[in-house]
Amino acid sequence: MNEPRRALISVYDKAGVVELAAGLVELGWELIASAGSARLIAAAGLPVADAADYTGSPPMLGHRVVTLHPRIHGGILADRDDPAHRADLEANGIDPIDLVVVNLYPFGASPGIETIDIGGPTMVRAAAKNHAHVAVVVDPADYRPVLHELRSEADLAASTRLRLARKAFAHSAAYEAAIADWFDARDESGVRGRELSDEPAPDADDGSGLHSGGVPVGAGSDAGDESVGAGLPPVIRLDLERAEVLRYGENPHQQGARYRVRGTAGFFDGVVQRGGPVPSYLNLMDAAAAWRLAHDLGDRPAAVIVKHANPCGAAFADDLSTAYSRAFDCDPRSAFGGVVAVNTVIDEATAAAMAAAAQADVVIAPGYASGVIERLAARRANTRLLEVPRAGSGGVGWGLALRTLDSPGDFLVQSRRGHQADPADWQVVTARQPTPAERADSVFAWRVCAHTSSNAVVLARDGTAWGIGAGQQNRVEAGRIAAAKAAGRAAGGACASDGFYPFADGIAAAAEAGAAVVVQPGGSVNDAEVIAAADEHNIAMLFTGERQFRH
Repeated sequence: MNEPRRALISVYDKAGVVELAAGLVELGWELIASAGSARLIAAAGLPVADAADYTGSPPMLGHRVVTLHPRIHGGILADRDDPAHRADLEANGIDPIDLVVVNLYPFGASPGIETIDIGGPTMVRAAAKNHAHVAVVVDPADYRPVLHELRSEADLAASTRLRLARKAFAHSAAYEAAIADWFDARDESGVRGRELSDEPAPDADDGSGLHSGGVPVGAGSDAGDESVGAGLPPVIRLDLERAEVLRYGENPHQQGARYRVRGTAGFFDGVVQRGGPVPSYLNLMDAAAAWRLAHDLGDRPAAVIVKHANPCGAAFADDLSTAYSRAFDCDPRSAFGGVVAVNTVIDEATAAAMAAAAQADVVIAPGYASGVIERLAARRANTRLLEVPRAGSGGVGWGLALRTLDSPGDFLVQSRRGHQADPADWQVVTARQPTPAERADSVFAWRVCAHTSSNAVVLARDGTAWGIGAGQQNRVEAGRIAAAKAAGRAAGGACASDGFYPFADGIAAAAEAGAAVVVQPGGSVNDAEVIAAADEHNIAMLFTGERQFRH
């Protein structure tokens, strides 16, 4: 390019900014910087123009106005493809600015009127808006890749500018949310709920700052307020960052991830995994529920087993081994594949009891005695062994788990279904083929079941769900509830199960209810036994290949 390119730098977090400035100068860029950044860059021996000198307007109003100037914002906002914009630049002696490097003061660290930045967010938003022509960088982690691309490609790709613009608006939104939360915590008489300072932050560098702290929810009304909705904020603002990619979402065909409030450490950030595969969405949801209950039972050794978000066993005793055994004996059938939480270190006796019992998907404990992890891992390779160093942690800062959804129009990212989701691709695994009417009943029952809380079993015939068993810790009991509600009206129709049948007893229950066809995901290690049971009862069976748990 014939005309030199220009970068405007105004940062609170100065990590790496000198290296970035040096790289830009090496590439022939001109630098403009606000006061603090300009001093740092100049001290490194690099040519830089102070923003006040560049605009010809000295700082005023106690530095409230420095970069709010047409020469700055005209250079950032100009559409280079618009002849009228180019004419305005030429008529007013304004040079285009091609790169804006700004990050904002962490308002949450010292909130107050004088730390509300105006110039910084204005530059960030202006550059992000005009990302077709201007790149904006708000994160020091992007300095190196931006320099690399400029060196290798001589310019930044449109996709890079778009990515940086999205990040900039998220940065600005988090900053504005922190300010709004500060106002939420105040009332007409002053400060409410916590002490907030109106003192200016040190060396705010022209009001540029990085919102790196967490964003609390709006304060709302005090809990003691007698008005309607007391204690519930009218607005909740969340700035979340992805902390962990999970094995899958609620079901294997969905994606899942754990998020935390930006800049904070949630409960699961302190959890150490000692064995087993990566947790899934449901593993974390059930682990949180189990942990909360285990620590709500008091100081005596306690054990809790959770299945499908509900306890299926809970006990305390004088020793943990006894507490676990009692909790397991509450409902051994449901304990299979559940989540175990205890409130004290797992000793050898408890580990022996766990190893002899049904496999748990997750064990979460404040610690493990010597040799226990190895014993449990050897016996239960698929059990996730989680350790929580902060024993007794309550339900504050749990974070948020998200998973992709299936229905068009849902507010989360839609999952791309696998080919097995199409009923035409369902696999007949029994000797008897379903009739067309039975297939139709199967599709209907499956759709109802997919919208029913797990464990779920649905008995349907002729477009009517006659029996729905929902929210049970095991599907045999879900089937019994469905059969009792159906009272024979679904005989000759379909039985749908949202998860695979792990044992043949579920098929026997479906046959007893009069089902002519069973539709289920399949995929159990006992599929052969389950199929044989269906053949024995002359029931047709369809495998969908897709689980549909719903919590």
